[in-house]
Amino acid sequence: MAANPIQLSGLARRLVEDKLLEESQARDASAEAMKTRVPFVTHLVQNNLVSAKDIANSASEEFGTPLLDLAALDPEIIPRNLVDEKLIRSNHAMPIFHRGNRLFVAVSDPTNRQALDEIKFQTGITTEEVLVEENKLSAFIEAFLESQEGDGLGDLGDDDVDLDLEAVDESGGGQDEDVGSAADDTPVVRFINKMLMDAIKGGSSDLHFEPFEKAYRVRFRTDGILHEVARPPVNLGPRISAR
Repeated sequence: MAANPIQLSGLARRLVEDKLLEESQARDASAEAMKTRVPFVTHLVQNNLVSAKDIANSASEEFGTPLLDLAALDPEIIPRNLVDEKLIRSNHAMPIFHRGNRLFVAVSDPTNRQALDEIKFQTGITTEEVLVEENKLSAFIEAFLESQEGDGLGDLGDDDVDLDLEAVDESGGGQDEDVGSAADDTPVVRFINKMLMDAIKGGSSDLHFEPFEKAYRVRFRTDGILHEVARPPVNLGPRISAR
């Protein structure tokens, strides 16, 4: 009697719909990941089946989870001694910020509920997921665990976060045709990452990126009230929206 076919998870199904994987590839990858006890996303990236960036973008759209660049994370806010190394490695998940009764956990697969549940069980703190790219998460975890044996977390974050959006605006970087320029977009990406981290730190429930004809503003909803927090140059609207 033939074995029942592997049922595709929401993420695997989305990767097929986005034409990043054939359905047969997705089923084979799911089966192999289960067999080797490797997270599905990790298996895909390690075997060069789908890029970490493509997976993260598809996952973000599928589950409505904001995507954070770990390079923008302030190392000083990373909680220590809450979760042991074994749990971090076995779940491939990393607590990155603790605020009140919430612990924000970096994951590369939003369907990995087991990681959030086990970390919640060990810490007694309600967990919330933060989506990051798989390859960056792996490097981040290794750097963090190594730093536990060293002097600190200096190598984990980008100490020189260039948020000079005005400089990008003056250089003409806000034109639609330049949306795909990765090098010129660096300040824009870091700006968005900073907005996400500020929202987490402030306990905001949602973020509003609002383009207008002659202005662009960012507002956070905190305790039910919208607060304006930034006004980037209006010419950068297409780049911000593209991220």
